Order: sequence, then structure tokens, then C-alpha cells
Amino acid sequence: MKELVEVLVCALVDHPEAVCVTESEDDYAVIIELRVAPDDMGKVIGKQGRIAKAIRAVVKAAAAREGSKKVIVDITQ
Repeated sequence: MKELVEVLVCALVDHPEAVCVTESEDDYAVIIELRVAPDDMGKVIGKQGRIAKAIRAVVKAAAAREGSKKVIVDITQ
């Protein structure tokens, strides 16, 4: 899942070298934390959060296909 998020986000931003994706796991879910440059935050979130929702939907579908735990994508600065 980490690689999927990284590929999606690097295609969207102007500074792909600043993209940092970390993955942690607990008993119930896999948490993917996404950090981007402050200039690229708007590109990742999109108008009314549409891009962020789309990224979360793609990751959720990929996780369901693999049969893994619930995946949470957290976008931070």
C-alpha cells in the first residue's frame, strides 16, 4: 500500500523528492502517513478534498482486493 500511495502522490506534486510515506500497523488497521511539501499540499488535497478522497478510495479498493486490514491514509504537513 505504501508504494501505491507514493506512486499516486509523486505523479501529482511539483516536488516529488519531498514526498514521504510511512506505514505503521496496529491490531485493526494499517495507517499510512503521507507528508508533502507545503507548496504541494493543495494539489494533494484538491478542491473540497476530492483528490484526497480519490487517493483514499483507490487505496481502500487495493486493500480490499488483497484482503488486508482496514487502511487509513493520513495527510500531514
